[in-house]
Amino acid sequence: MRRQFHRSKRKLLSPVAWKARLALWGGAVLVGLVATAFAVASDGANEVFLAIIDVSPWLALIVAPGGLMLATWLTTRFFPGAEGSGIPQTLASLEARPGEGLRSAVLSLRVAVGKILIALLGLCAGASIGREGPTVHIGAAIMFTMGRVVRFPPHYMERALIMAGGAAGVGAAFNTPLAGVVFAIEEIARSFEERTNGIVLTGVIFAGLVSAAILGNYHYFGHTSATLDHLGDWIVVPVCGVLGGFLGGAFSQFLISGSRRLAGFYRRHPLVVAGLCGLAVAAIGLYSGNLTYGTGYHEAKQAVTNGEALSPGYPFLKMAATIASYLSGIPGGIFAPSLATGAGLGADLAAWFPGTPAGAVIILGMVGYFTGVVQTPLTAFVIVMEMTDNPSMLLPLMATAFIADGVSKIICPEPIYRVLARAFVPAAKARKESDAAGTPSA
Repeated sequence: MRRQFHRSKRKLLSPVAWKARLALWGGAVLVGLVATAFAVASDGANEVFLAIIDVSPWLALIVAPGGLMLATWLTTRFFPGAEGSGIPQTLASLEARPGEGLRSAVLSLRVAVGKILIALLGLCAGASIGREGPTVHIGAAIMFTMGRVVRFPPHYMERALIMAGGAAGVGAAFNTPLAGVVFAIEEIARSFEERTNGIVLTGVIFAGLVSAAILGNYHYFGHTSATLDHLGDWIVVPVCGVLGGFLGGAFSQFLISGSRRLAGFYRRHPLVVAGLCGLAVAAIGLYSGNLTYGTGYHEAKQAVTNGEALSPGYPFLKMAATIASYLSGIPGGIFAPSLATGAGLGADLAAWFPGTPAGAVIILGMVGYFTGVVQTPLTAFVIVMEMTDNPSMLLPLMATAFIADGVSKIICPEPIYRVLARAFVPAAKARKESDAAGTPSA
């Protein structure tokens, strides 16, 4: 007993241990600061585009394709590895073996900086992208770099730091610390190791505290007190689960198939693909009355707080704009656009059930569609519950999420981030080999 006490005391007072703790805490604080700055800058980038189309909505036909082409050129020329959501890169780095160099290439600070700058450029061009997936990538890169500075010796510590950075990114981006932990367990590390849980929790707590200290303890989509008061209202649960799961699974399957089919042409002509995708984003935006540009945050918040439909066909138009934005190859995530699409779906479904509180149907639509896209039901209902400050909807949200997950798996058998992560590994290795040979990658 005494020996164990002295061992614990030495571990507590060890300079090496304190160096590791300070690196972990400092990294988590830095993730919170960067995530908060990224959030504020993203709102500003959205406002820049809205100011442009206030002059004339038709300017979108110039700004969107031109901006996406510029963003694609910068990504392929200066920041390879920064493209897309960032969650596939994070997952691929976790699966990499020591000595391959994949983690160092994918989780470098250069890639993280490029991710931020070019995602902001994409938002300035009206792309339907989110900042949450990129924040996961950025958080993982920051924590991985801190680990390299301190030189954590065991291999599992690198994985733990990557997981902690990704989880901290989710928690700080949405101001949903519990969702950050759940996402780390459910998606980032499906085989969760007990010895890493303290590291993940510490990262989320420190990053969340920084975000809350700067932006306040806000709720991402405002507050709704809507509930399913009567047993008959529960009919909306399977409806939102089935429709959300079907549409979300179809969206993911389309992105996976589209990415595969475009891969060869994109390697040869990335600017052509980006320009065509930009024209599609602009055309969809014009048709929607300027509702489908950007993250979709304001549209989703309006639906949640006011309980009103956005416009006829909004969820389908937002889906299409997000697909076009993602296939362009620019850095940007699908979290926020998926939540906005789900809010639009719920708002449309609320008209079918006039006796049921519209706010309740809207958040059930959000959790159903979001689960269908990412196939992480635990993360989905926790993140929506935290973002709308409505714990009384826990059971309906949970049931909707698990129904949607089952339906989505029929349409899209494998989770989208897992498929994209597998596709990313050979491309990253090819870039690494071409860089070592001194030749430009395709």
